[in-house]
Amino acid sequence: MNERREEEDSDSRIDYGVIFCVLMLALIGLASIYVAATHDSSATGVTSALVSQVIWYVIGTVAVVIIMQFDSEQLWKVAPLAYWLGILLLAGVLVFYSRSYAASTGAKSWFAIGPLTFQPSEVMKPAFILMLARVASDHNHKYYEHTTHSDWLLLGKMVAWLLPIMVLLKLQNDFGTMLVFIAIVAGVALVAGITWRIIVPVAAALAGVGGGALALVATSTGRTILSHLGFASYQFSRIDTWLNPASNTSDQGYQLWQSMKAIGSGGVFGTGFDVSRVYVPVRESDMIFSVIGENFGFIGSLILILLYFMLIYQMIRVTFDTKNVFYAYISTGVIMMILFHTFENIGMSIGLLPLTGIPLPFVSQGGSALIGNMIGIGLIMSMRYHNKSYMFSRNENFE
Repeated sequence: MNERREEEDSDSRIDYGVIFCVLMLALIGLASIYVAATHDSSATGVTSALVSQVIWYVIGTVAVVIIMQFDSEQLWKVAPLAYWLGILLLAGVLVFYSRSYAASTGAKSWFAIGPLTFQPSEVMKPAFILMLARVASDHNHKYYEHTTHSDWLLLGKMVAWLLPIMVLLKLQNDFGTMLVFIAIVAGVALVAGITWRIIVPVAAALAGVGGGALALVATSTGRTILSHLGFASYQFSRIDTWLNPASNTSDQGYQLWQSMKAIGSGGVFGTGFDVSRVYVPVRESDMIFSVIGENFGFIGSLILILLYFMLIYQMIRVTFDTKNVFYAYISTGVIMMILFHTFENIGMSIGLLPLTGIPLPFVSQGGSALIGNMIGIGLIMSMRYHNKSYMFSRNENFE
């Protein structure tokens, strides 16, 4: 009888809702990679692409199981170690980066050992989320009552921990990943209770800077100014492609133009599984959404987006069940990471957002991004797994 109760208790500590969503996304990813590799003459091979992705899923699953064993106190202690290890990797890749990848992408973001490549910025994301959650929790514990001064101080602390990452990513020419970290900070800042009197002016200032940069891109004088500020030629090309994808369909804009045509050809119900009428080069990674849009149409794309919303709902539900402030900030960071990846990838695939090289979570081919996302899932699963530690808390709400 006691053994049966222990088994039921163990099952209740595992969040099967999160597992279901990730598993469905993984299956969609494998099916999409199969279609992309089958119809891409430049791909390494269908079997090798699928086997490689399955291996990364297995490694990610092992990472989830290991991270689940850490409770909030252990994660609190691990946060600084994970952060500084991530900084070390980001600095190391500037010296030992893959020359071939840098030549083809313009970014010094990958280690390469033979055929194996690794992008440290992807695993830096969950490490930064942990550190940011610790900083916000510690600050709000010391400053229980929010004032404008204490909120500015908290925002300053967040930016201080973000700054080394921003500098290293700038040196790597990885602007897309930089935006993900900014989105994580924005999400945690909101949940941490920073007043709107600070958030609104800061958001307006950032929007003004972004709008000003786009305005400068439209003129030759502006481009000269931006070039002196560190903008690369490939970044100008991506913005040109985004603003007018039909203007250059033979060079930089070819992949985006073909992706938009493929998604459009899918219509409402799609062309059917493994039926590809529009060629999109190297679509198994950043342009994987074009496979889903073409083969499964609007309905299939909608189901994919609903799966992401279901996953985020499950994460929010776990957060409120555990009633732990530190966990709340962690889950916010993970949600912002997955949410930004999802909408940026889909947005750039249909031409609504500029190309940034952001993969689609759990679906795109690639080990580094998948491991980073699975570590985030491991952090969420840890909350449910150690929920009993907080079930008998007197607090009915977050403090």
